[in-house]
Amino acid sequence: MNQMLFVLLGWLGLITRAAVLWQLAAILVLLVAYRAWRLRHPTPTTSWTPVFAKLVLAAVLALVGFLLPTLAIPGGLVELFGKLTLVWTALASLRLLLRSYLPAEQVENYWLKAVAPLFALTALAGVVNGFDGLAFLNEVPMLKLFNEPLSLGQLLLLLGLPYFLVVLSDLPVAMIGWLSGRLLGLSEGNRKALELVVRYLLIGIGVLWLADQIGLNATAIAAIAGGLSVGLGFGIKEVFSNFVSGLWLLFEGALQPGEVLLFNGDVCKVRKLGLRAATLLRKSDNAELVVPNQTFFTETTTTYTGTEELRCGYIKVRADYKHDPDHVMTLLVDIAKANPLVLSEPAPSASIGNLGDSAVEYGLDFWMRDPLKNGKISGELRYEILNRFKQEGIEIPKLPYVV
Repeated sequence: MNQMLFVLLGWLGLITRAAVLWQLAAILVLLVAYRAWRLRHPTPTTSWTPVFAKLVLAAVLALVGFLLPTLAIPGGLVELFGKLTLVWTALASLRLLLRSYLPAEQVENYWLKAVAPLFALTALAGVVNGFDGLAFLNEVPMLKLFNEPLSLGQLLLLLGLPYFLVVLSDLPVAMIGWLSGRLLGLSEGNRKALELVVRYLLIGIGVLWLADQIGLNATAIAAIAGGLSVGLGFGIKEVFSNFVSGLWLLFEGALQPGEVLLFNGDVCKVRKLGLRAATLLRKSDNAELVVPNQTFFTETTTTYTGTEELRCGYIKVRADYKHDPDHVMTLLVDIAKANPLVLSEPAPSASIGNLGDSAVEYGLDFWMRDPLKNGKISGELRYEILNRFKQEGIEIPKLPYVV
């Protein structure tokens, strides 16, 4: 820790030198001028004007860095900021291009979580390297992990690399999944499963490389593995079970995003199948349900879109005995055929379901393309049946009152 304090004091001494202060002042003036121009000329996020403005800023920084030595002032720090601004401009250009081909929300999410933090760390490393060189980071001892000494550089690597392994793996994994789907003709479920396996394979390789970089020996790794095995047995057994269940469901194709199923008596649509749980959209109230994967793996699930996309709807109707059954059934079929959401093939059909004490019970079968619209279609048909029965003089006897 004393050595770290010594390094910080050394940096403070470097920064307070006149040559460095002059360069920092020049950079600050240019950045303030650029920011003031942006505030006076606001542009939409899809505009290329800020990109060109950043190019101008990079060129001015490079020019200032070139001219400062003529005033007997080093310009290396200004030139470094010019190069970083140029790299940031290139990334901003790529960001705009990707927004033209990919969903803007996806691009912005990846930008904020991965690109911007990685650039900030790279820029900081470049500045530190300009002062002292990065090699000194491995010379500053910080603490011990499993009796292995950790330097400042190894500690920063241990804290930062896992985050970037998780975040940065999104894009290459999505590209691998897309290429596999196009080249191998994989189904949506198999492609998602492949993406998960590849992602965690990359993360696993990265973790092993990280363990090697920070100097963990076989004994330390064995101790970590033992702790994980105890955790699986006591604390995270359910999490691991849901993880395996999710992979199995994806590979098998038994549950996929976009599928419509019946869950706890409600019609739901699968929005996302994650590692731990599936996200369902309940149609009745537009609520999202988060259901552990193990539920679908161990219990019976009713699905309407597993292998057959069409769904059959059914409505029960009562009519008095005095009415001609053929006329009633023909009327029910005509009402169903007139609804634009009811499929003409398979054709709707009507039948006698039961002979009650005071009425004949009829059943109307109809087919639809979207199972989530069953409630809407059934409501429209019932409304039309009431109107047509009234026009045709068909009576619906009341059910007997039960005390």
